[in-house]
Amino acid sequence: MSCRVYLIRHGETEWNTTMKFQGRTDIPLSERGRRQAVSLGKRLAALKLDAFYASDLVRAYETATIISSHHGLPIETVPGLRELNFGAWEGLTSTEIKKLFPDEIKQWWENPFSIRIPGGETYNELIERSVKAIKKLVARHSDGQVVVVTHGGAIRSIVCSVLGIDLSKYWQLGLHNGSLSILDFTGWEYGILTLFNDCSHLTGNNAGIC
Repeated sequence: MSCRVYLIRHGETEWNTTMKFQGRTDIPLSERGRRQAVSLGKRLAALKLDAFYASDLVRAYETATIISSHHGLPIETVPGLRELNFGAWEGLTSTEIKKLFPDEIKQWWENPFSIRIPGGETYNELIERSVKAIKKLVARHSDGQVVVVTHGGAIRSIVCSVLGIDLSKYWQLGLHNGSLSILDFTGWEYGILTLFNDCSHLTGNNAGIC
């Protein structure tokens, strides 16, 4: 018995294109983001899937809706899979944050565990809730295949936790919009990363920065 999790980062948004921190701000997919979700939906169309889960933020839910149209399955939203709450930094670029919060952003890049983002979360809080959410889904589907659509911060936290990677290095894991990663579990302690940040389904104008 094993659980396979198709772990998907939501499609592109306009804020992704302009490099703005999104966090909890509910930004919808851009046209390219929708095309990315369509391409991924076609890639997964022939699979026998048992369930669809998504963050309750619109960019993740919309991505899941497009992909699930091939399977006729409902989407269960999981708030624990939301992106990191960037608080006062949301809607700003890194350059703007450096001007307004120079000490905080420097500390955060050097050690994300050492600081609470002004008005937002600590990185430990993101790890705790996202890993807890995935553990529940793996236990629920101990013999099945599920799609989970979420965000870059959550995916990096989950993958690092499963593999025992130093979580302070999570920004070194490149992860593109509309990408597919796969985790296989015979039990939580035996998680295997089978695929990471695969964008082979995204070609031409749909590829973004992949």
